[in-house]
Amino acid sequence: MDLLTELTTTDLRPLRRRASDLYLSAVARVEPDALALPTPCPDWTLHGLLRHQVSQDQGFAAAAKGEGDRLSAWHGGDLGESPYAAARASADLVTRAFADLSLDAELALPELGGRFPAALAVSFHLVDLVVHAWDVAAAIGVPWEPADDLVAASLKVAALVPEAGRGPGASFGPPVPAADGAAGRDGLLALLGRDPAWR
Repeated sequence: MDLLTELTTTDLRPLRRRASDLYLSAVARVEPDALALPTPCPDWTLHGLLRHQVSQDQGFAAAAKGEGDRLSAWHGGDLGESPYAAARASADLVTRAFADLSLDAELALPELGGRFPAALAVSFHLVDLVVHAWDVAAAIGVPWEPADDLVAASLKVAALVPEAGRGPGASFGPPVPAADGAAGRDGLLALLGRDPAWR
């Protein structure tokens, strides 16, 4: 079975929920005075990255309801007075939206350049959460410890992230050179434009 067929015929929603837990566990450790810190994403402070993920959650939830074509659905994230509360609320929103989703549906993901099978959209959101969990953890200096199955699934998805999802202002950058033999977590980060040694 080729990789694209595997990802479009596999229900990754249970794994995506665990990715959400991984991300939220990192956000829960963010102190208010850390929001101005830089992150591995050069375009975003920690505040900007957290706001970006809230916006992505809202966009994916809108897409699951057939409303993803509206670009405004992808840019309305607001952290309010509690970044963790905002992250938790948006995570719950997308989990509920995905719960009733037919994996055969086609979702509009304009920031990724078009329409994609719902199963693939779920996988894109999964890798978003796993890697942004590292971005948060690296910014505040706490461990990032995704389970092996989350890393393995994310590596498969990362290989299919379209060019439209990479570059300035996007979630991911072009692949960067990895240390010889880098695999697993470090290989995933490098494949999505992160320097695993960033501090």
